[in-house]
Amino acid sequence: MAAPFWVLASEAPAALARFYSQLLNVSVEIKGSVQQLTLSQGQQLVIYQPSSQRPQPAQHGRLALCLPSANLESSLEQALAQGARALEAIRQESFGREVWIEDPEGNRLLLLEWAQ
Repeated sequence: MAAPFWVLASEAPAALARFYSQLLNVSVEIKGSVQQLTLSQGQQLVIYQPSSQRPQPAQHGRLALCLPSANLESSLEQALAQGARALEAIRQESFGREVWIEDPEGNRLLLLEWAQ
């Protein structure tokens, strides 16, 4: 069995891939009609456009992508400059600091700075 990976439906896969590529400082590989980003430790984020016969609306469930950050303010500022929207203020938790945002297409995303 192949390794699992993240998949994200998008109305504009190339634009959303650029957003995540810049935020994560990784390159985008185009494979046919999908955009693939290789994350740390070989994990993959695949961004694709869903079928027009069976669209997939953005979902606000409990599963979300979490991006670790060495400097939360800087990561948040960069995301906002690229069209993300903050859902709350940065919050201190026992494990570190976090902030929930929406990417430019409204997908929930957690930016996390681990406690040291």
